[in-house]
Parts: sequence; structure tokens; C-alpha cells
Amino acid sequence: MMNYFRKSLLAATIILTASLTGKSQTTAYTKYVNTFIGTYPLTDPKILGYELPEGWRSWAGLTFPGSSLPNAMVQLSPMTEYGSGAGYEYEDNVIYAFTHTNKGHWNLCNIPVLPVSNPGKNLASLNKGFKFGSTFSHKKESAAPGFYQVYLDDYNVNVSLTSTLRAGYHKYEFKDNNNRQILFDLARANNRISNWSIEQVGNNVIKGYQQTGEKIFFYAVLNTNISKLEKQGEGKQTGYALVHLANGGNGPVELKIGLSFVSAENAKQNLEAEIGNKNFNQIASEGTKKWESLLSTIQVKGGTEKQKQMLYSSLYRSFLWPALRSDVNGEFTDAKHNKAKADYNYYTEPSLWDTYRNKDVLLGMISPKVTLDVIKSMKEVGDKTGFIPTFFHGDHGASSITGAYLRGIDDFDVKGTYEILLKNANVPGGARPHIAEYIEKGFISDPDIKNPHVETKASAGVSKTLEYSYDDYSLAQMAKKLGDSANYKILMARSKNYKNMFDPSTRFMRGRLANGDWISPFDPQYPYYEYMYREANAWQVSFFAPHDMKGLIALYGGEKGFESKLDSLFTVPWNPKHIARNVETFIGQYCHGNQPDHEAPFSYHFIGKPEKSQKILDTIMNTLYGIGEEGLALSGMDDAGEMSAWYVFSSLGLYPFSATDPEYIVTAPLFDEVKWRSSNGKMVTIKKPNKGRAITSIKVNGKAIQGYFVPHEIFQKGGQIEIITK
Repeated sequence: MMNYFRKSLLAATIILTASLTGKSQTTAYTKYVNTFIGTYPLTDPKILGYELPEGWRSWAGLTFPGSSLPNAMVQLSPMTEYGSGAGYEYEDNVIYAFTHTNKGHWNLCNIPVLPVSNPGKNLASLNKGFKFGSTFSHKKESAAPGFYQVYLDDYNVNVSLTSTLRAGYHKYEFKDNNNRQILFDLARANNRISNWSIEQVGNNVIKGYQQTGEKIFFYAVLNTNISKLEKQGEGKQTGYALVHLANGGNGPVELKIGLSFVSAENAKQNLEAEIGNKNFNQIASEGTKKWESLLSTIQVKGGTEKQKQMLYSSLYRSFLWPALRSDVNGEFTDAKHNKAKADYNYYTEPSLWDTYRNKDVLLGMISPKVTLDVIKSMKEVGDKTGFIPTFFHGDHGASSITGAYLRGIDDFDVKGTYEILLKNANVPGGARPHIAEYIEKGFISDPDIKNPHVETKASAGVSKTLEYSYDDYSLAQMAKKLGDSANYKILMARSKNYKNMFDPSTRFMRGRLANGDWISPFDPQYPYYEYMYREANAWQVSFFAPHDMKGLIALYGGEKGFESKLDSLFTVPWNPKHIARNVETFIGQYCHGNQPDHEAPFSYHFIGKPEKSQKILDTIMNTLYGIGEEGLALSGMDDAGEMSAWYVFSSLGLYPFSATDPEYIVTAPLFDEVKWRSSNGKMVTIKKPNKGRAITSIKVNGKAIQGYFVPHEIFQKGGQIEIITK
């Protein structure tokens, strides 16, 4: 893998520096970023925990290698597999298009574009029934933040891509300057396309849209004339369009394309404002500078080359979502599908079920303006729909918004946002399914189903109860700061509801029937997607009460009982017959390949045994990131940066154990020294002078502290954390 990575990195660096600009450009941190990490499949059953069933691909990252700026509207990336998580699967050898939006969640991948030449002779055209596509080789492929390059073997064209916030820039170097076309494969995306349109509006200009649940508009300008726009089945799911280019001409074909979720006119404005007359080299160089600025926020000494690669690759991956949705003129399409306008950048909601745990905190620490605008965007959705948006499961906008607020991000309508969050927490039919039962009984039940299996659909009552309890705690902290003592008391009382799912006879969080009886039979090792648990088994959720670890420990009979149970989490072997695609890669019953138990490794700190936590953390960081035959796999789905942010925090020695609370649990960093520049310019220095991994004491600004937490205040004022180990 390292030979491949060095070759790709060298190619990308050459393109982005002297050969492009004629000047040297510093790539001190982007040089460590490998955008291919997370694109490779994980197949080793010793790591996965089971043999992959025939036809399955493990969810070992689901990332994309293409060009994007931080939290941009455009992610310009190759498409090798429609219907896959991020469109690009490393083991594939055919590229079908380059698409302009991405998240890594089986959706988006809009506006597919592909340069072609003599497509009737193309060898890949027979693959999977596609009319167009080209074989490629990783030997002729390279990437870096804000840049992607590949050679399309069947069409004999070298493709280079870069991007701005709202626009993509394609450069095509055809071997033959005759018979050149550009495919707009607008009937395809990772969402079902209901309609599409394209038209020529100038000698070298085209515009159009794709429609899924929303319309994505584009406006594209070429540096060569169009001889013909060929449309086959416009608007239909089997159609496509071919832009035929005039023959002849010297130099590469360049395609500049602006996007908008409002109109083609806005897409044009976005393109003109962000690219205009700038050339490819300038845009690529500007992208490198933006990523260098962000990545340089954190500077490390010590550690191995692979650890630095994983740190900066993970930091990079943590800043691709949520994505920008407003145009340069401030317009966006709101939650009611109407055109709206704001004086802030409008973003998609975060991938909250995953990213509230860590990535939303990291975003606020490094890009507080983005976090502020994300909160305003969520409030805007709440104004239109009545509820702050959630994602997938839980109500973790309460944690992400309160956590940002308590960390000093407060230049938004706090009281108005709080009022909508109270609706989330109390009003049926909105953000919290089964909220009436939760309030009435203190728990959410599941039905009595005979022989439930992985795919059984029900209430996921255990997971919901535990997560709503944490969400209640989160909202209570906002109530407290706002002086709402009545709701503070109610919410804090409800935050103890997690205890109602604890079965002392089995010492697990266990599902209950509507009458309060425990669900039986009960197998704590069996994973469910949404029966009792959400993408987890009983082991993986039974340590989740990050807001009340003292109360959780008491349920297990105190520190000794808790330690014994926690030891078992990491030692009871996984049953390879228990297979749920995304519950994978285990240390005992602990699953790092999915998010529900990501806080568990830190839990030994609460019984004064941080060395036990560190042993688990080191195993995860050293064996479950950058793995597989090429070193390009992750142990599970990155989930819009959560898996990556977990690594960033853990490798630096600070983790937001309860993301709502403005404090960080201290662990042993992988590096001898970390310099973290906060958003207000203050510097936090984290030092670990000894080589040992077991923490013996922690000093903040030279003074030993009690316990294992440091407050967020150190990022507001600056300071030094010294971690003494043996």
C-alpha cells in the first residue's frame, strides 16, 4: 500500500505544485492525507468477526476519493458503482462518470459527467448494461485534498478534477482531438431520478437539472465549441445526453460547471463568482491552500508516518459534511421546497445519530462559523416544520446545539431554538417517535414477536429510551443556562429513564413489553437493526449513559461489578453466526465498526482504571484504521466523518465523552507533542514526555488535576496539558 500511496501522492503533489503554478507550494499537511482510505473492502473474517455472505461487500468506510473543499456543496468524485455507499469502490476497474455531490450514504452522486471518444468502440460499454464507461488502473490515478486525476483507458483521455464550494472544474486531455464527446448521464444518481433536462444556451454553454426529491441545477461552460447536443430519452430513466465537441483545437478540454439547489441562473452566478476566468491551476492551488489552513490547526511531533497519515486523513474526512446548500446570493430551497434567502450559509443537517458523539464538537472547535450557520439552518427547518431536524434515530440536535452553545457558540436565536427543541422533546408526531409512551412510562416498549431476527422491524425501544434520556439531559443543560428551572427539573428527572431498561437479573439493558415485562427469550449477543436495539446487541448499548456514569456504575453494583462487566464486553467472543451488515469488527462484543458503543472504551476512567481504557484505545487506533491488504480500509462506515473524528480526538489525547458537556476526557496521545490552535488564535499544547501508555497524572498549566477531565475553557484561553505516563 505504501508504494502505491507514495506514487499517487507524488503524482498529485507534482500536479498541484511546480508543474501547475510554476511556483513551489507548501503541502506540509495535505501530503499526509490519503483520500482513498475508506474506499477499500474489508474481507478478513478475523477482523470482521464473520465470513462475508456471498454477494456482500463490507461497509469498511464508504468514502469517496474525489475533490471537495470543507463543507462544500460540490464533491466531484468518480463513480464506479451506482447504488453503493459513496459511488466509488476500490476493487472496481470501470468508471462510469464523475458526479458532483456526495456524502457516503447511498444517496446524492448527482450530475454524472464523463468524457468519451468513439464510445461505440469502448470495451466497458458491455459491463452491467451501461452504454458508457471506461476501464482504469490505480497506477494511473492520484488524488489529494481538492484534486483528483485518472486516465480513462478505453477513451484515451486523462481526467483532472478540482472544485470550489459550489462549482466543479474538469480538465480532459484527449489523445485524439477529433470525435470527442461529453456524456451527461442525467438519468442516473444514487437517488432515483424522476426527471431531468438539458439544453444548449450558447456556442459553448449548456444548462439543465436532475430531479430526485429535489432539483439540482447546473450551468456549464466549455473552452471549446459544441457542434451538437444529442439527447436520448430526455427526462426518462433510460435516457442520456451527449455533448459533441467541435473537432480540432489544441490543448485540453475544460469544463467549468456551477451547481445550485435553487435555479440554473443561480448555478451560473455561483460559477462566475467562484471560478470566473481563473484557470484550473489557480483553482486547484486555492483548494490546497484552504485545506492546508484547516489541517494546520493541529500540528504534531512524534508518532509514526502511518499515525500522521491517519490523523490528517481523518481530520480531512471530518470536514466534508454537513454540506453547503445556499448560493452566493444567499438563496436556498427550504424545508417546504420554497425559495428562501438568508444572511448566513444554509447547510444540510448534520448526520446526527453518528456525528453528535464527536464530529459536531470537532467542527465547532475548528470551524465555529460553519457550526453557527448549521445551527441557524436547523432552526430555519424548525421554523418551517415545527421541529428541529433529526437524523435516523434519537434527537441529537439537542446535544449538538447545546454542546456548541455551552462552548461559546451563541450568536443565534438561542431562546427560539430552545423552544423548538422543547417541542422535539414533548410533542408527539414530530422528532421523537413514541414520545408519549416515553413520557408516560419512562421507557419505550417493543412488541412481543416470536422468533425475531436481525431484520425485524419494531420500536428499537431500548436504544431510543437510552438516547432520549441523554437528549433530555442535553436539553436540560440549555434550560439551566437559560434559567428555565421548571423544565430543567423535568428533563433531568427524565434523563434517568435509561435505568428503566436495566434488567438486574441479566445485568443488561433489555427490551420491555408494553406492560413492563421483560422481553423473553433474551439473547444479549444477538444483533438487531431495530428490535429492542438500533444496529446493535445488548452488550453494545448496555454501557451508554455518558451523562450519568455514576448512576450507571451503581446499576452494576458499584465499581467492581461495573469493571467485571466492562471486562466481559471486550473479552466475550463474537459469535460468527451473528451477522448484521455494519455491525462488524469486534474486540470481544465491542463493535468499532458501528457507532452505538463508541464511548465504551473510555469508561474505565470512571472507576480509576485509565490504563485499561488506553489498552483498548491503542488496539483500536493501531489495528482498526488503515487496514486490509492495501491499508485503505476502515473497520466500519465512516458515517459522514464520525469514525474519522473518533480517531482525531483519541489520537490527540482528548475526547468529548459526553458531547453536550464542555469538557474532554484525557487519554494518552499517540504523539509526543500536539499544538492545537483554537479558532480565536489561542494555542493549546498537549505534551506526553514519556513513552509509556498508562496515565499516572495530568497537569494543566503546571498544576496536577483531580480526575481525568479538562474543561473547554482551555481552548478559549490557551494553555498546556501535560500527560504523565509510565
